[in-house]
Amino acid sequence: MLAMATIAIIIGNLMGAKVHYGDNPLALNWENEGPYIFFKNERILEVQYIKRKMDGEYYSTQQDYPVDSLVSATSYYPLDDTSFDFEINTDFDVPKSTYNDNNKILAISDIESNFKTFRDFLVNNQVIDENLNWTYGKGHLVLVGDFIDRGYFTTQVLWFTYKLEQEAEKQGGNVHYIIGNHELKMMHGNYRVTDPKYRDIASILGKKEMELYNTNSLIGKWLASKNAIELINGNLFVHGGIHPDLAESKLALEEMNQVIRANYYQAFDLASTKTQDKLLISNKTGPSWYRGYFKDDLTQQQVELGLKKFNAKSVIVGHTLQAKVNRLYDGKVIGIDVPHPNDDHKLWPEGKSEGLLIEGDKYYRVFDNGEKQEI
Repeated sequence: MLAMATIAIIIGNLMGAKVHYGDNPLALNWENEGPYIFFKNERILEVQYIKRKMDGEYYSTQQDYPVDSLVSATSYYPLDDTSFDFEINTDFDVPKSTYNDNNKILAISDIESNFKTFRDFLVNNQVIDENLNWTYGKGHLVLVGDFIDRGYFTTQVLWFTYKLEQEAEKQGGNVHYIIGNHELKMMHGNYRVTDPKYRDIASILGKKEMELYNTNSLIGKWLASKNAIELINGNLFVHGGIHPDLAESKLALEEMNQVIRANYYQAFDLASTKTQDKLLISNKTGPSWYRGYFKDDLTQQQVELGLKKFNAKSVIVGHTLQAKVNRLYDGKVIGIDVPHPNDDHKLWPEGKSEGLLIEGDKYYRVFDNGEKQEI
């Protein structure tokens, strides 16, 4: 019996199962939570923060600013009493779909609202300094989807990414936010795995939960500009994967992103959708959802058909949990979704963050302490 239990635990751990044995009570401190920023109209921004009265009751503060004014904001993280500042910028463009510059690339996926995990990984891998400022120069930081949901610190993770994106651009670098299925769930009002904290926060703000990140919110409008697939220095980055049938599509990469973006906040009817568009927006075959590399019996030829379509030498994906960053299909597919540590839940065994570093034609599994191993 003991032997069977031991085997079950080992198998469970390999599949990402964990024992939840407690929570950090500081996660329930919502003092200074925010900011939550909304377009009051075309000319006015409404900026709100959560505050707490002496009796412990929470309430929201609100201040309005002209949309084109220079406004500074602060995001607070209660678990270690830290914060970071950033400028509110309402003018952002749709990113390119293809980049060619031979600069180094660091990719990580599926952070799922764990701000400290994300922050510490970037510090230890010298993407940012101890003051949380961008130090990666002209490098690429690629966030391969599912940076939200499940955890307590969605707001902090999103604003931190927003901040780093601005700083990277000033140095000639790039932060790439690739949209995953959990970003899509949020856009479509599916909050089944969103922490109840955000339902309560919305109530305090006088909003509905779906209003926190819809296109009338600044962060929602910003997310709506992001791509689902990008080709960076010959490497394809997508949260789920590329279905082999997409190789038959006549759409270019930029056009595919346009189709997917057009459906971010739309309820779609697959029955009346063109066949090539169905592949892109379906929750089975869409690039943010597809699990075929790990769940289907694909041939090497099928995998390479999708890569050939984009003239890509590899595809880097999250979405499907891996024991470690690894390469499959003759190295053409690299899975980087690993069991990261959780900020607020006490779990056993505790996860260990990993990411992928690409320097030229070399690929490295990188660890949360900054060490790396060629793969």
